[in-house]
Amino acid sequence: MNIKKVGLTALAGSLVATSAFAGSLSLSGGAKMSYVTKEGTIVSGTASDNVASGISMDQEISASGSGELDNGFTVTLSHGLSGSGAEGSDSSVLTLDMGDLGTLSYDDTDGHGGLASLEDKMPKAYEEANDGLGTTATKANMAKMASGQGFAYSNNVGDVALSIQYSDDLGATTNRTDGGQDTTAASKNSSSSVGLTYSMDAITVFGGVGTEGQSDGKELDHTTLGATYAFGPATVGYQLNDEDDSAAGGTDLETEIYGISFMVNDSLSISYAEHNTDKASSAVDQEAESIQASYSMGGMSINLKDSEMTGVGHTAAKNHETTEILVTFAF
Repeated sequence: MNIKKVGLTALAGSLVATSAFAGSLSLSGGAKMSYVTKEGTIVSGTASDNVASGISMDQEISASGSGELDNGFTVTLSHGLSGSGAEGSDSSVLTLDMGDLGTLSYDDTDGHGGLASLEDKMPKAYEEANDGLGTTATKANMAKMASGQGFAYSNNVGDVALSIQYSDDLGATTNRTDGGQDTTAASKNSSSSVGLTYSMDAITVFGGVGTEGQSDGKELDHTTLGATYAFGPATVGYQLNDEDDSAAGGTDLETEIYGISFMVNDSLSISYAEHNTDKASSAVDQEAESIQASYSMGGMSINLKDSEMTGVGHTAAKNHETTEILVTFAF
């Protein structure tokens, strides 16, 4: 929903270092309220672990605007602001739509191009099966290409969608025109990846490869391959993510993802999915499963999920359960 329009100056220094364009940015936000319950032993592996539950509201506001260049290209700028300190807060994205030449963008916080865009392509009513499960540390225990600051390029060639991303991981959020220069040392964590998605009738096939640098100078090599098939109101899918650590004694991960969704009617959809991650150096698999439903009625939508993870962080004694109800109003 549009809250109001304000006149701001949008700096396009990423395209032309000495030029800027002025425009009107529209402020928008969402009327969202959720209730979440959590329980489990994800902290210390004991029943005394305290896992927070409760009611919350969305605090994110987005400012965005666009304009057309003399050559017909379109420039779009968006700033995401959040008072909660959540992932993606205070992010900025600058996008150049070049028509048949494709789209080039720069995200200074949380880009999802290349393989990051294929993290989990399974059919779902609401979120990924492992969403909201585990801790910040254990969320990395799924084989996937990390998202982050960087450039992304996308284009369509016939029925094939191409997505490429590159990041130098230099923390560009502190290197803006309204502040001092970033003094961060040269990073060893640069990454690059490419993803392809082919769609034909009811079948979608996708895959890609990528390389992610680490602080030790070694690399993580990623591959992803999967497919979905739709028949009537149902869609099924399978995906395999693989992560190989080039360091001697490094950790290799392999994640299998299954999913099925069903459209009960135009308003109601349900889904079930699993994430099963095998860690080469551990006998314990990290396994997540989730049952979800989504219902819309006019300008109101309700999303529900009941999810569980065992072997959190590949530790047998740790488990996590969460139930979430999200109500969204559009007006």
